[in-house]
Amino acid sequence: MPRLTINDLKKIKENQKSTFKLREGGYRAKITVHMGTCGIAAGAREVMTAVLDEISNSGAEDIIATTSGCAGLCAREPMATVEILNSPPVKYVDLTADKMKEIFREHITGGNPVEKYAFVVGSETTY
Repeated sequence: MPRLTINDLKKIKENQKSTFKLREGGYRAKITVHMGTCGIAAGAREVMTAVLDEISNSGAEDIIATTSGCAGLCAREPMATVEILNSPPVKYVDLTADKMKEIFREHITGGNPVEKYAFVVGSETTY
């Protein structure tokens, strides 16, 4: 797999922005895929691709995907944090693309956190 450049990531970001509009005043859900070096080495790119595909396929206009650096738990990468408005955030660990798709269906769309992949519920939030 070729390495992603900063320009590649910018293009992905712009393409995703063009495929959905955020509700005025914010969003209902935010998915942060932790993409530090350890996360990328463990498969975070595939997890992010799954997130972007699920958002696109769902037609949702109130979900945003973003990235962060290392979350400090290298042995549990790939990781993602899901924040749903008015609910505690959930940090998921040891992810694969298939697990992320399940989390999208069950938690982000259905509102039910997937406990078997969750590391912690509740932490700081960006809301």
